[in-house]
Amino acid sequence: MIRREFIKTSLLGITGISCFPVASLTPSFSKDDLMGKSNPTLYGTSYKLRKEAHQSFLEMSKAASKSGIRIKVVSSYRNYAHQNRIWERKYKAFTTKKMTPEQAIKKIIEYSTIPGTSRHHWGTDLDIVDGNAPQPKGLLLEKNFASEGPFCKLKEWMDRHASSFGFELVYTNKEGRKGFKYEPWHYTYTPLSIPMLKAYRKIDIKKELEKANLLGSSHFTDTFIQNYINENILDINPELL
Repeated sequence: MIRREFIKTSLLGITGISCFPVASLTPSFSKDDLMGKSNPTLYGTSYKLRKEAHQSFLEMSKAASKSGIRIKVVSSYRNYAHQNRIWERKYKAFTTKKMTPEQAIKKIIEYSTIPGTSRHHWGTDLDIVDGNAPQPKGLLLEKNFASEGPFCKLKEWMDRHASSFGFELVYTNKEGRKGFKYEPWHYTYTPLSIPMLKAYRKIDIKKELEKANLLGSSHFTDTFIQNYINENILDINPELL
């Protein structure tokens, strides 16, 4: 049985209990929940996750520590306002460097989301490094997770064990994948994030972006928005769809 089917049958109570906490049988999420505009109950000290994700993360961290790895969270839950600050900072920085608005937007969405569309709004996703390894100046760089990088041991451990705790990589290095670039540090807690994405897809994202009044949003054409949905939001690890 593949992992996705195991989660599904576990949620239905048809088969055995999974080794990670299971969310509500019929989870319900509001538009505000999904767009970072609500006030969810979150858990953690140096990070913030929903309860089930937090519990499973603690178990995963405990297991990783036995291999000499300290999973350190660099980023977790971000609300709409936080994501908007990131967006505005980058937009201003890039346009100050003489980029056109269209060029600035294209550059931003290599790694950062438009406010209201971030998976970090859900309390299920987190960016991690190995706290026991040397900490380079630029933490979240692909080279740091490669074979010669300081976080290669963490990446190898996660490749082997993350799924058993309900976590999966979001933006993979699969050839031909579009949207956000490869992020070997970004994981999601699937028992919650899979149903959240399903609910999110029912939102009229085009309508929400058109009324958002973000810096540069006047340059969001219909084609841009549709491509952003198809590539940045949906062209992810297929295990998450």
